Amino acid sequence: MADTPHIQDDCLPPIDKASLFPEQCDRSIKILLLYGSLRDVSYSRLCAEEAGRILERFGAEVAFFNPAGLPLRGDNADETHPKVAELHKLVSWCDGMVWSTPELHGAMTGIMKTQIDWIPLSLGSVRPTQGKTLAVMQVSGGSQSFNAVNQLRILGRWMRLLTIPNQSSVPKAWQEFDDNGRMRPSSFYDRIVDVMEELYKFTLLTKDNRAYLTSRYSERVESHEKLSQRVNSAK
Repeated sequence: MADTPHIQDDCLPPIDKASLFPEQCDRSIKILLLYGSLRDVSYSRLCAEEAGRILERFGAEVAFFNPAGLPLRGDNADETHPKVAELHKLVSWCDGMVWSTPELHGAMTGIMKTQIDWIPLSLGSVRPTQGKTLAVMQVSGGSQSFNAVNQLRILGRWMRLLTIPNQSSVPKAWQEFDDNGRMRPSSFYDRIVDVMEELYKFTLLTKDNRAYLTSRYSERVESHEKLSQRVNSAK
């Protein structure tokens, strides 16, 4: 065995392959889609709706959160606000998420950031985002850019989400949709199909073992120490 004297052996057992590859897998997938614009013709919402249709084709159950009425974080509102409570419920419900935002002044919109700001790292003893999957998308009015999706990736990592490698960026989005709000055939549409296929696969692969995948040595050591203190105090 390698010489690792600083590691507590009882807190770092061998990798359990049975936990990584369970024989029985829950095939149901639930995906929450967020979009970052309240315009009547919102291309980030239309992209999210196209993504939702693709996910439904794969067999996923999808839900959308309408950010209209969601207060700013710190704007004299708390978790009891109806829109905040709705968002928390959906985040707890889902197995993965899609974040779709316009790029405005080289960044995601405030509406998109407000939604993410209200997503908690913990709800009581539950971490509602940890180990769940995330796909990121953006739309632009002009040339193609990746500023917003790169920012979303940073936030996804901070929220302990498994952000998939692929992503979508649609330039001149106003050219990509018909009068019925449906996306025209193009390489940009094909990329959204690619991203949703990858998201569904990654979610299916990690859903049943995300608790094991995100179990951390440092947290097990801390829990072990707290348990020892509690037992010794009782004695």
